Amino acid sequence: MAKLLAQDLEQFAPGYPFIIYSDRPHLFKNNLNVLAVKHSCRGVLPYHERRFAIWQALSISSSVMYLDADVRICASVPETLDFLPGLTARSCGNLQKHIQEQFTRNPNSPKLQHKKYVLERMANQIGIDIDSPELKFINEFLFVVNAHEGRELEFLKIWGELAIYADTLGMHKHPTYAMALAAVKSKFPIHQSEMNGLDFFDDRIEKVRLSKGQSTPGAKAQYFHQQNIIEKVDHNLFQSISRLVNNKSSLLYNRTRVQLVSKMFPSVLVDYPELKSNH
Repeated sequence: MAKLLAQDLEQFAPGYPFIIYSDRPHLFKNNLNVLAVKHSCRGVLPYHERRFAIWQALSISSSVMYLDADVRICASVPETLDFLPGLTARSCGNLQKHIQEQFTRNPNSPKLQHKKYVLERMANQIGIDIDSPELKFINEFLFVVNAHEGRELEFLKIWGELAIYADTLGMHKHPTYAMALAAVKSKFPIHQSEMNGLDFFDDRIEKVRLSKGQSTPGAKAQYFHQQNIIEKVDHNLFQSISRLVNNKSSLLYNRTRVQLVSKMFPSVLVDYPELKSNH
């Protein structure tokens, strides 16, 4: 999926570098617009690792757009796209409202109870009121970071610290919570923008558009087809069991690794590489 996105950007955003952090950077050696950086996951799961790519991108440009690897760009990116200083997300809303809506749908969910517990601990860790209306739920598949008085670097620093703290408490996904708390703590503004003119494909967003009659079945059919081919994996019973065991073992190993290293050498997990900033 990342290689397809690289091809999209080469066609529709020529001249702009595409930074990818990967444990297999050699896969992108033929993508001339890609700066592929060798990276091993610091946390338990890779959800928060995007912050390292953003950190490096900010050394190249004062304005950085983050895209999930399975997003597609479908037409030329307008030169007129302009964003306010801070973090701009395509969709975001009140964080407390978002959590309450989840509890309304699943009032007795142990996972939600644990998520809320960890979120409260994260907020206490940095002295933020969990009920603050400034806290936003950021749909983190597509957002822009615009430099703002150096606060973007403080935002990334706190995000990293909260990411590892959440890992030690057993919440390895949902980077939106660490991002929201870090933004408020660092006084890094959060904005919402539909990003009009940016023609993109995300399978979840497109399904919502189709359900609301905002798109037609054929409009993005080729993107659904390409993604389905890549993501469809046929396994026999033995392969499925092996995959499950490997995933469980990897999770246990990484959880133990992070818990131990965070107590003895936390900087190994949190610190960003030294980069020359151009902004």
